[in-house]
Amino acid sequence: MAFDKTVFLPLDPDAVFELITQPERLRRWKTVSARLDLRVAGEYRWTIVPGHSAAGTFSEIEPGRHIVFSWGWEGSADLPPGASTVSITLDAADGGTNLRLVHDGLTGEQAADHAEGWNHFLGRLVAFGTTGDAGADEWSAVPDPLNELNSAEAALAIVQRVLHSLTEADLSKPTPCSDFTVAGLVDHLFGSVAGIGRALGAAVAEGAAPSSAAANGTSAGAANRPSSAEVRIADAAQVTLEAFTRRGLQGTIEMGFAELPATIVASILNIEFLVHAWDLAVATGQTIDVAPVLSDYVLGLARITISLQQRASGSFSEATVVDESAASLDRLIAFTGRQVSASCGARSG
Repeated sequence: MAFDKTVFLPLDPDAVFELITQPERLRRWKTVSARLDLRVAGEYRWTIVPGHSAAGTFSEIEPGRHIVFSWGWEGSADLPPGASTVSITLDAADGGTNLRLVHDGLTGEQAADHAEGWNHFLGRLVAFGTTGDAGADEWSAVPDPLNELNSAEAALAIVQRVLHSLTEADLSKPTPCSDFTVAGLVDHLFGSVAGIGRALGAAVAEGAAPSSAAANGTSAGAANRPSSAEVRIADAAQVTLEAFTRRGLQGTIEMGFAELPATIVASILNIEFLVHAWDLAVATGQTIDVAPVLSDYVLGLARITISLQQRASGSFSEATVVDESAASLDRLIAFTGRQVSASCGARSG
């Protein structure tokens, strides 16, 4: 059976082709992270929602007109990578482009499941192509199943939205981390993620420095231009989390300064992504929406990961006080040594 749907976008075919083939565009409407080699026989891997990654290869590519790729899910016995085929055709229409997506090679049950998914994401694509912002994807808010790697992917989705909205004027602003400006905190976050990635054997490229971040406007065209800060962190996180997924959470990882349980290293990623998303949002006047299930879980990881020795060494300040009735995100922020009022923060995260 097949899923077959056509949607209209008020953009020309070349612009639509970029939305469906460029990682920085895909992150705006479909994926948490994306890796792809856009050539015939080139491979892709897209983390669609935390803990669920699709993979396959491209078989036909006509820029601005047509693309065909195999499709399946990592870890799936019923529909493994490459087991089905997705074809996307772009036709110029009055005022824009008709995009037709056909997903072949599915059983009836698979077709029904994928219809729900494609309808959801095609709706987000139309919103992104029309307004420049599809919004945060509620499907990425709560990882299923919940573990240290899946929660890190959910936290990554949050920090990427904050990073994407940074402007050149934001980079010199102070943050709740008293030692860091926004640009410095982006550097710190990159260093933390890259260090973990390299410890896992991943090849993490340095990427563009955050000082070259471009302002993002409100139009669809401007919103399609990502800040270099977001691309830099997203690229490092993609290779790091993919390497971590291949390795798994068993055993220990040599980090250079110490050999740590893999679960602790993954917990560090969670804290880096979610707490620094809060730091950057506070610094730049943004808001973040974190599902209590996620912030509760990361708070539990932080209680295991942040030791008295780390606080004594200055890596984290002493926990601050919040009401027992405070939201779990506020309790997480306070536990890391920040004032929930954002008047000051931990020296390092």
